[in-house]
Amino acid sequence: MKFSTQEEYGLRCLLRIAKEGSGEGLTIPEISKLEGLTQANVAKFLRILRMRGFIDSSRGASGGYKLNMAPEDIVIGQVLEALGGKLFETSFCSDYSGQTIICTNSIDCSIRSLWNMVQESVDNVLQKTTLKDLMGQKSALEMLLSQSQ
Repeated sequence: MKFSTQEEYGLRCLLRIAKEGSGEGLTIPEISKLEGLTQANVAKFLRILRMRGFIDSSRGASGGYKLNMAPEDIVIGQVLEALGGKLFETSFCSDYSGQTIICTNSIDCSIRSLWNMVQESVDNVLQKTTLKDLMGQKSALEMLLSQSQ
């Protein structure tokens, strides 16, 4: 179980756009250079974020990508779900049942209980964290997160 590069890089691109702050949008080549990512990947991530309403794009000399809402209104849990989903999806047990149609442990599964608890803990942090929180200093975010436990 791990976060994907799509979630990591997509979130970095969104944070880069948020930190721009000058009112002018950032272009795909600019984000690509600033984040050290290929233009093709940046374009893919920005398309997902635009389709989910987090950012908007405009063409022209002053065009580029900008936030579609205030940073404090963008919940990180929603961004990560748009980019890749959850760590533990409810369909996991049926998707990975082994050689049988139904998992042999589906009635009383302590492992599923563990994954559910992990997912709930992760969701608790991600639903309380906004893009604005990530725009601050690392120490301020660490303090905020430790207070929410």
